[in-house]
Amino acid sequence: MRVLVTGVNGQLGYDVCKELQARGIKHKGADLAEFDITDAEATHKFIVGYRPDVVIHCSAWTAVDKAEDELNTVRAVNTEGPRNIASACKEIDAKMLYISTDYVFPGTGERFYEPDDPTGPLSAYGLTKLGGETAVKTLLNRYFIVRISWVFGINGNNFVKTMLRLAETKSELNVVCDQIGSPTYTADLAPLLCDMIVTDKYGTYHATNEGICSWAEFAEEIFRLAGKNVKVNHIPTREYPTRAIRPLNSRMSKDKLEQAGFSRLPHWKDALQRFLKEILKDQ
Repeated sequence: MRVLVTGVNGQLGYDVCKELQARGIKHKGADLAEFDITDAEATHKFIVGYRPDVVIHCSAWTAVDKAEDELNTVRAVNTEGPRNIASACKEIDAKMLYISTDYVFPGTGERFYEPDDPTGPLSAYGLTKLGGETAVKTLLNRYFIVRISWVFGINGNNFVKTMLRLAETKSELNVVCDQIGSPTYTADLAPLLCDMIVTDKYGTYHATNEGICSWAEFAEEIFRLAGKNVKVNHIPTREYPTRAIRPLNSRMSKDKLEQAGFSRLPHWKDALQRFLKEILKDQ
């Protein structure tokens, strides 16, 4: 098997390549330096030239607030990019795994969203990621769409690293308490994706670490495990306005994973403990 991974310089792409390496699976990690996914011709040339059996598409525009003011650019990356990749995959009969997001849902209520529930993004980011899903579904039969949320990993910036950085100078922080979801540790997600691509269990899945929390509860656990004495003030979203609308409910059901024979990821607290041990080991 030969696998192409886009977004190798990002959190997830980095860990996917690391996992493929550990499994002895031939692969190539690519980013903007290798080809621009918004350039259909360049994308086609690179993918057809490498002829992978699977493309794991991790790269995306993820600056959620900035996306509100740069919709055309974001759409080129998050919708047209996946379309270009899917088109090339169709030509060489390759599978495609597309990483999507909780932002495709409106984020209302308190129930867990199922993979087949109606979507309804409220932000430019969510709208363009849903466009990517649609492009993949329209062009391919052999695809996996995996929706994730609240991502953290070694290679890149994330909420955990931001909290640790703020803890160096702050003794008190305001963090929203009414957005509920599940953190996703890329080192836990990567093995699941590598398990998926060797099967024909195609379709749309949700994959996050187990358990739910608010951002405020997430922050408190970060500080507790890292031994930081920082008080977290729980505030509602209305007191922390942002350019893009965030989903209040990012609960996503992972039952379909189990039904397909895939293992659920460990609890987010367990994942966070392992992540902090890794990034703080030299301090």
